[in-house]
Amino acid sequence: MGEFIIKMPDVGEGVAEAEIVEWHVKTGDPVREDMVIAAVMTDKATVEIPSPVNGIVTWLAGEVGDRIAVKAPLVRIETAGEIGEAPPIGISQPPIAETPRTEIAKSAPAAPAPAAAPAEKPLAAPSVRLFARESGVDLRQVQGTGPAGRILREDIEQFLTPGTAPAAVKNGFAKKTATEEIKLTGLRRRIAEKMVLSASRIPHITYVEEVDMSALEELRATMNGDRRPDHPKLTVLPFLMRALVKAISEQPEVNATFDDDAGIITRYGAVHIGIATQTPAGLTVPVVRHAEARGIWDCAAEMNRLAEATRSGTATRDELSGSTITISSLGALGGIVSTPIINHPEVAIVGVNKIATRPVWDGTQFVPRKMMNLSSSFDHRIIDGWDAANFVQRIRTLLETPALIFIES
Repeated sequence: MGEFIIKMPDVGEGVAEAEIVEWHVKTGDPVREDMVIAAVMTDKATVEIPSPVNGIVTWLAGEVGDRIAVKAPLVRIETAGEIGEAPPIGISQPPIAETPRTEIAKSAPAAPAPAAAPAEKPLAAPSVRLFARESGVDLRQVQGTGPAGRILREDIEQFLTPGTAPAAVKNGFAKKTATEEIKLTGLRRRIAEKMVLSASRIPHITYVEEVDMSALEELRATMNGDRRPDHPKLTVLPFLMRALVKAISEQPEVNATFDDDAGIITRYGAVHIGIATQTPAGLTVPVVRHAEARGIWDCAAEMNRLAEATRSGTATRDELSGSTITISSLGALGGIVSTPIINHPEVAIVGVNKIATRPVWDGTQFVPRKMMNLSSSFDHRIIDGWDAANFVQRIRTLLETPALIFIES
């Protein structure tokens, strides 16, 4: 018998460690060649680790949520032959979804698969797997109702539905005494760490201004009604993206990042706009690159493509990093005012609140207008309050007079 050691892969970008976000095996389980045994995460990218040999798992490096150094032992597998140690799996810019598996050199042929080899890995999207893990559900126990038996989020929710209701007391109500402890892992922990970093290191100033969106909403409705079949439906965001590009051309200091350790501000000619997107796994920020070179329809199409890729878990690391300024929008749930947290190390974020019809005084009477607030935060070390106000006011002018968005300067 021999022992085969799989090391934590180097997932690139100079990271020193990765987090275990999912185990597909436990100690004593039989495994076969190419069977996925674990998933690890760094910088919002999840990588599935396959076994290069057949054998029995004898040791696992840690539990879900633990961080393991790159090139440190991750899994030990007992094999039929004298094999030894597996070199670390080299992976370059892996996507969040299914990752092409890199061949690993073996010094001896693989042993035959044990007779008790486990069943095929259940079909489910990465976001569904994360939801199952956070809910403490073994996907092998869930019946999938999607195509080809794929497990959907609804299948897990149905699985979690209690079979019996608690006994009611005399008045028809029942006491609830259960508690639940949930370990912060994976993307949720990354979000928490990023928010702490942003809030603790960046002195925020938030500026709120209302914008009359009546003219833009009329224009948007007309453009949507006349759009070509291959054009996406326009929301407010593509217009805001183009307004940002124009405002940034006049105030380039807003389109920047600040390395507070080195004391260096980097201003960018390119406008890479991060769009904060809610997914089943948590908040993620895909990036529309070079918005300065895109028109309204192109901005809308790229934003839709990235949102779909992010929600389905197929966005790549490049598509989830490199933004120079961020837009945060909750759509109809946007509320009246918000205090968005800057996406570190950027220096500005523009928050979009909901559009609502409000009475507005036009000088002689109150008239109904479609109004929307912009709640924008700035790094007060880099952007003075006066400059922040000027930036938002310029965006307001562009949105209230949308023809200006289309005029090339």
